[in-house]
Amino acid sequence: MPENTAAHRSLRLGVAGPVGTGKSSLIATICRALAEEIRLGVITNDIYTDEDARFLRSAGVLDPARIRAVETGACPHTAIRDDVTANLAAVEQLEADFDPLDVVLVESGGDNLTATFSPALVDAQLFVLDVAGGGDVARKGGPGIGRADLLVVNKVDIAPHVGVDVEQMVADATAAREGRDVLAVSRHREDTVSELRAWVLAVLAAHTDGRHVPQDPGPMAPHVHADGEEHGHPHAHPHEHAPSR
Repeated sequence: MPENTAAHRSLRLGVAGPVGTGKSSLIATICRALAEEIRLGVITNDIYTDEDARFLRSAGVLDPARIRAVETGACPHTAIRDDVTANLAAVEQLEADFDPLDVVLVESGGDNLTATFSPALVDAQLFVLDVAGGGDVARKGGPGIGRADLLVVNKVDIAPHVGVDVEQMVADATAAREGRDVLAVSRHREDTVSELRAWVLAVLAAHTDGRHVPQDPGPMAPHVHADGEEHGHPHAHPHEHAPSR
């Protein structure tokens, strides 16, 4: 188990992506794969509920006390990028309560293709797409797809049922990311889970050794909220987010 010193506090790993791409189930998969090997904690984000935290607790993947919820009260990206105070406080409290932790997974509420974490909150981040969203979605780009530390193409086991060519989708994603890491994942396929496990452990090792440098994928695309609050060039962007699975 990696040493966790004051100089090398837990790796904070963000998990972002649109509604329904399987962020919560991916976190559950990571926890199942690694809970007996490293010390884990989870922070979930929902707007007005703790739905994702309750899902993970009921899945039995960790001690329920290690899974905590942040109710953002606003669009998901606000709490992971614009004002990370609530999430940062939750992470630090979890680390204090269960010191030492090796990895804290921070799940964003479901947002759009532009959502990214602030490097003030997480050390590395993965962005989750799924085949049910369409084989062309990876080509649409954006900072999450293009520059997150890892892009996950999720639920590849259902690709034949939704008419998606996984190899082509992964190729498109790799091109959009200029060769950065892409993994095709199904929680039902042990080979893909092993690849995901290996990626997390490699980033943790780099973090522990001081070799990992957090990268900022860049700000979200400018937009305007439905209430008229401006965030750059205007286009209506009402957020209606359901919990992801």
